[in-house]
Amino acid sequence: MYGWIWHRLPGGLAAKLGGCAALFVGVLALLFFVVFPWAEPRLPWNDVTVNSPSVEETVPSSSPPPLQPPAVLPGGNAADADVRDIA
Repeated sequence: MYGWIWHRLPGGLAAKLGGCAALFVGVLALLFFVVFPWAEPRLPWNDVTVNSPSVEETVPSSSPPPLQPPAVLPGGNAADADVRDIA
């Protein structure tokens, strides 16, 4: 198919490359502006039949407890504290 197109395009190598690029852009434009908008409402991508839990069922009713601030050891700051030293 591509060979048939290549042999039917007029001109030399540069003209044939330009013609191929123009055909490619033309086919893409036809697809994006005509074919895809026509086909999109006919495709079943938005026809979901699976029952998923609602947001209210997946989110816990109470919020988690607030985080405790890090303990500060005497003579140091919280960044230098080792977790084993805090307990």
